[in-house]
Amino acid sequence: MKLDRVIAVRNNKTVYRDGDRCIKVFNAEYSKADVLNEALNQARIEETGLNIPKILEVTMIDGKWAIISEFIKGKTLAQLIEENPEEKEKYIELLVDLQMLTHSKTCPLLNKLKDKMSRKIAMTELDATTRYDLHTRLEGMPKHNKVCHGDFNPSNIIITEDGMPYIIDWAHATQGNASADVARTYLLFWLNGDIAGAELYLDTFCKKSDTAKQYVQKWMPIVAASQSVKGNEKEREFLMSWVGVVDYQ
Repeated sequence: MKLDRVIAVRNNKTVYRDGDRCIKVFNAEYSKADVLNEALNQARIEETGLNIPKILEVTMIDGKWAIISEFIKGKTLAQLIEENPEEKEKYIELLVDLQMLTHSKTCPLLNKLKDKMSRKIAMTELDATTRYDLHTRLEGMPKHNKVCHGDFNPSNIIITEDGMPYIIDWAHATQGNASADVARTYLLFWLNGDIAGAELYLDTFCKKSDTAKQYVQKWMPIVAASQSVKGNEKEREFLMSWVGVVDYQ
């Protein structure tokens, strides 16, 4: 196994390519339970029939946990948008189509999105009144069981040379309300500084799925709060600003 070709470096992991295999090596302090949960999520999503890289092995390399899966050769949707800005509308439409396809699947063994969000809201540094308000609103949202990616954005879509799209990075997959997943993608565009892309994405999703924009917007403070427990200080500050929007319009 060769670990000399780095594909990506994140805060707590490094991704390598070794021939037709992709090796994701987690930092030594990374939770074993989180690594195994990510691998289990990906294995379960494989069974839905979605186009994703298949898990090949979970192992340890030099005392660090690693997930080995198929390497998918191609460019991310984020790269394609950057290289072809005039085609952005078309690529955003493809992003939405793939997300709607994901939401059309069910996977009963995945963790529930509501449970995860409730747990994360409880972990925030928000005052008790705000946490109570967010928990109440979360509890009042319709309960669904659709597959939700949890980090659906252009950098997690790979398009192969023959035009086949693959969805990668299933670490945050849950089952729940699709509009919460959409709110998360919208906020990811904002976090990336692409506000015009965020609006184009939301307009496209709501039109194609016949979803009221206000319905997605009701999820924004809930999703922002649940995401604020991770990430850097700047991201937390931004997400907290959305939590304060009680009735987002």
